[in-house]
Amino acid sequence: MRALITTDTVGGVFSYCADLIRGLREEGVEVVVAGMGGRLSAEQREALAGVAVYESSLRLEWMSDPWEDLAEAQEWLLDIERRERPDVIHANSYFCGGVEWRAPVLVVAHSCVFSWWHAVHGCATPRSWERYFQVVQAGLRCAGAAVAVSQAMRDAIENIYGAPRSRTRVIHNGSSAPAFRADAKQPFVLAAGRLWDEAKNLGALERAAEHADIPVLVAGEARAPGGQPAHPDNTSVQLLGQLPPAELAHLRRRAAVFAAPARYEPFGLAILEAARDRCALVLGDIPSLREIWGDAAMYVDPDDDRTLTGTLTRLIADAPSAAALGARAQRHSARYSTVAMARSYRALYRELIDHKGALAA
Repeated sequence: MRALITTDTVGGVFSYCADLIRGLREEGVEVVVAGMGGRLSAEQREALAGVAVYESSLRLEWMSDPWEDLAEAQEWLLDIERRERPDVIHANSYFCGGVEWRAPVLVVAHSCVFSWWHAVHGCATPRSWERYFQVVQAGLRCAGAAVAVSQAMRDAIENIYGAPRSRTRVIHNGSSAPAFRADAKQPFVLAAGRLWDEAKNLGALERAAEHADIPVLVAGEARAPGGQPAHPDNTSVQLLGQLPPAELAHLRRRAAVFAAPARYEPFGLAILEAARDRCALVLGDIPSLREIWGDAAMYVDPDDDRTLTGTLTRLIADAPSAAALGARAQRHSARYSTVAMARSYRALYRELIDHKGALAA
């Protein structure tokens, strides 16, 4: 079996793809990758070593004024399909669902602007996003299958865009990161994510750090694509910038607590990686994170700075409690493996191929 996988090279979708591709290759699936949104970094190329990769800087549907690029991208992708002759298309961008592929196509819903906007702003998305809505809706309705990374995300694409429920599946993300066994935890809080993304709610950690005598370290990109830095230099947390994966892993293995007080997080690969490294998890109390982590984390209302401060302070002061919570998170994380993810996708590929392009309505 041969799959063409499209990937966004800008965000966490790439990490998901890299892990999935490793798992698929172990399951006997040959993979070709088409990257959009920017050229691959040296580290990204290394992660895809041995895989045929096509690169472009063509913009994706969530980026500013992408429409000419999307038209060009359709021709570019169809040319790749003609060359590589895949049995199935695994698209990680919604617009790909509406491309006139010869092979059956599935579209993965990692997140979307409309569900993000409602979670962050609590109101309707501006009319300026109407064309985006139309592209996403068409992609989901035209695809042979849609995959959501959580039940919460499945509900979102069904309720907002009318994605056909009979052709929608939930496949949780997985990680190939090994479980960390050592006990060398230190009393600090770690967070990781795009500081400019309001959904991550990392400003709540800044406010918590102002009122608590605990170190809070935040790794991630502070500058939005094409924008200004998201945070001032005099922030109360220690901003580390975008770290290489090995450096971030070293920090996770030392951190007693990993905090993600998110307003919106359809899955959260950074949280999964922290759990693998036995961090105690303090998460935003939202349906997707409750779904994924159950009783293996502590939850805080994203608007409740006082409770967030108290929870972090208590865990840092009580090393045995933090260690117990971290061990529980690590045990729970085992269900989100690359093997399970890859096998679920391979089975869905086969179902699409056998049904000649679309699951039964």
